[in-house]
Amino acid sequence: MRGLAVFAVYVVVNGLDWPGRAATARGHAEDILRLERRLHLDPEAALNRWLAPHHALRVFANYEYATTYVLSAFALLYWLWRVRPELYAWARTSFIWLNLTAIAGFAAYPLTPPRLLLHQGFVDTVRNGHTWGSWGSPLVGHANQLAAMPSLHFGWALWVSAVLARISGSRRVQLLSGGHVLLTLWVILATANHFLLDALVSVALVAACVRWTPLAPARKVAAADAFFLYVERRTAPQHVGGVVLLDLSTRAGVPLRREEVVARVQEQLGSLPRFRQVLDRVGPLDGPRWLDRRRWRRAVWRQSDRLDWDWHVPEVDLTGADGEPGGEPAFHRLVADLAATPLPRDRPLWRLVLVQGIGTSTAGVILIVHHVVADGIGTVAQALRLLSPEQGHRHAAPVRRAQGWAAVREVVVGITQLARDGGARDPLPGGDSAQRSYSTVQLPLRTLRTMARTYGVRSTDVLLSAVAGGLGRSMVPVREHVRVSVPLMMRDPATAAEGNVTAAVMVDLPVGPRAEPTRLAEVAAETGRLASPSRAMASRFVMQATGAVFPPPVHAWFARTVYGHRYFSAIVSDMPGPPRQLYLLGARLEAAFPLLPLAPRAPVAVGGLSWNGVLCLGISTDPEVVPADALAAAVADVFAALAPGNQIGAEVRPFPDATTTSL
Repeated sequence: MRGLAVFAVYVVVNGLDWPGRAATARGHAEDILRLERRLHLDPEAALNRWLAPHHALRVFANYEYATTYVLSAFALLYWLWRVRPELYAWARTSFIWLNLTAIAGFAAYPLTPPRLLLHQGFVDTVRNGHTWGSWGSPLVGHANQLAAMPSLHFGWALWVSAVLARISGSRRVQLLSGGHVLLTLWVILATANHFLLDALVSVALVAACVRWTPLAPARKVAAADAFFLYVERRTAPQHVGGVVLLDLSTRAGVPLRREEVVARVQEQLGSLPRFRQVLDRVGPLDGPRWLDRRRWRRAVWRQSDRLDWDWHVPEVDLTGADGEPGGEPAFHRLVADLAATPLPRDRPLWRLVLVQGIGTSTAGVILIVHHVVADGIGTVAQALRLLSPEQGHRHAAPVRRAQGWAAVREVVVGITQLARDGGARDPLPGGDSAQRSYSTVQLPLRTLRTMARTYGVRSTDVLLSAVAGGLGRSMVPVREHVRVSVPLMMRDPATAAEGNVTAAVMVDLPVGPRAEPTRLAEVAAETGRLASPSRAMASRFVMQATGAVFPPPVHAWFARTVYGHRYFSAIVSDMPGPPRQLYLLGARLEAAFPLLPLAPRAPVAVGGLSWNGVLCLGISTDPEVVPADALAAAVADVFAALAPGNQIGAEVRPFPDATTTSL
């Protein structure tokens, strides 16, 4: 529609024809020619006389003049629309301003091209050549031939090159575009379609339109997303992620190369806009919070000009000095180190680490995305864009949300419930070290669902009970209860991957000594609150309202007050994943584990991801409170204890190629 509007303006200007317009345009041409000769900037005549006798080159120049500027400009716009949609609107806007300004110039300053000044010795190679699509053909016989100032032919070619330079296109493409600009300049002068001053005015016009059009309009970071910027500390980095193990045997022995992974990410950047954006107006992790003026401004997203691929997609080889694979311990230590390292805020907040040398035929990929970019479900959606097959998959339904006055009632009830819940009864100690430990557990979903049916509970209850029993078995001293935060999905997970659209409900888990079936019954009685939407809706409302109503320092104080050890000691999340086999560049996924951040001084985070018939648990802990390996082993023991008579026949698989534990 915008393109049609610009064309309509051109048609209107083209229809302008007052008495003496042609004479005025010819007078302007004579004035420019005299000025150029006085300044010794008049190469048009010499180039035109040289080109005239070279028939083949003259035809080539005519076709170049008639076609390539259009093809290059619209090819770039189409490519941006398909591959870089986050930049398409900016480029389109600058292109529209370029054309509208030029059209205004055509109306205010009609100018005869030098090729029509035959008395000055110019040869009209365009009309004499009868080139299809040029002024000498019927196709454009009624076009405006007095629209020489500025030169849109040169302007469009230069605009393509300027846009590629602004968005950091590859050097090869920019060199090719620069060559096209020089060729177009030679053509418009040699065919005498434009004066050199027409091109110089186009240079100024393109520079103004490209520079003055904001590369990406500032977009404020949503309140629910900024929440995780405010709670982040150096000892509590807030990034979520996924840990993927790959079976390389499906690639016929061909190793997975970093260049392939980089190319795969580059293919998907158009559908991952946050991967090319950086935060602005955000202060450092540490330092004076109230005195720093950046703390009083809301953070915004801005487009990043370039990506440091060596940093964003590094490669790590865990092979030991003896040539043996590093195995589970080395891989878990690497994940823990990445989880403990805050992402720098001066670049797009994500990393994708390719890990070699885990097993003889096992590689890994670790995706880390800051929580300000997406929640757990959003990170799963982002990871799926890099995998294949890419078609959609079934998701668990989000929390039921009331509408209208019913929603108001639910929020009011939920706020009352949250107030009655109060703080954590007996928070876990410590949890404020900069260290992390990580471990994994796998359980067939059929086994989990059989357990749930056997005891008449939900699968989430089984998971929470296993975590509760695992904490009781692996921690010293043992507490009677531990309050955990259970994130709940508040949106359709098939929607956009960016942003945090979740809420959390607090649940007190019984961790003291008791029979595991008894513990499961107590957990099921406690988790009834998860089925009601009131607490989740109230939690979501409070996260949004505080950010919208209060200034950033107050919002930051509120976030740091309610998120962490004062209200809960652990996070347990159960996320749905695709129920099918997935591949990365031909390598089959063996397992896919979540990577959850620890809240400040809350030393445990357990993420469950169900995919392809397996529940994959990723366990992150502060090792000074409880080592992740000890908690993982204890959780596996609880699953085994919940199997009635050990007759279910399921497996807990800590790691590929490791010895399985029969339940």
